[in-house]
Amino acid sequence: MEVNKIICGDCQIELSKLPDNSINLVVFSPPYDGLREYNGYHMDLKKIGTELFRTLVDGGIVAMVIQDQTLDGHKSLTSFRTAIQWCDEIGFGLFETVIYKKQGKDGGWWSKRFRVDHEYIHIFIKGKRPNYFNKEDLKIPSKHGGKTLTGGANRNKDGKTIPSSKFLINDMKCRGTIWDYANGGDKNRIKRQHPAPFPDKIPFDIIKCFTQEGDIVLDPMVGSGSSCVAANLLNRKYIGIDISEEYCEIARTRIEKKETSLLCN
Repeated sequence: MEVNKIICGDCQIELSKLPDNSINLVVFSPPYDGLREYNGYHMDLKKIGTELFRTLVDGGIVAMVIQDQTLDGHKSLTSFRTAIQWCDEIGFGLFETVIYKKQGKDGGWWSKRFRVDHEYIHIFIKGKRPNYFNKEDLKIPSKHGGKTLTGGANRNKDGKTIPSSKFLINDMKCRGTIWDYANGGDKNRIKRQHPAPFPDKIPFDIIKCFTQEGDIVLDPMVGSGSSCVAANLLNRKYIGIDISEEYCEIARTRIEKKETSLLCN
């Protein structure tokens, strides 16, 4: 299997060419609910999920960034239906769903609904446990880091409350399941040629958490190339697929330029 390349083609066809149990991590965002025009391309998320499950190693991870369209006042539920289908019908387990908190304008529904300032990152797993998991680089500063506080009087299952105790607050803490990122453009002119980029830090963080150097990262809808750019910077092998030659060229250009801004964050 050839790695470190961007393939222009239908991912539903190109995925079928990859060997079984060959990919360590998949990071992608599908063109859900027709919210953007992708050169008329339509895909079957169940077929794609089936191929991804086949190509993943045991303990491999798929991270899918997705949201739901609002139609006639109701959410489409595409994100939830996909998660249930992939688990019940394909064989994945849902390791976690992370909320990607994003910053942006109110949008067309701002006077009639809440502003949508999040997307979901469904993290699927093949098998019981990730082959690799290290969240140290994802930690964030603790608000009261270095202080000694009194608390922890939690209630046990039997209803009794345990006594309070003093404890030292660590300087850094797990960020939890809400990940806060700036706008998807990242002020990158090349990247912004794509209609719906996500922040480069999303794949960067996921790749660092779930893979080691030399592992293979796949993005079957590579778009502006963020997943492959991050994999390349982190010394992982990568495979990117997109049906649009225009988007493939954006991804190739970014990789060739050896963008290093993420390493400075």
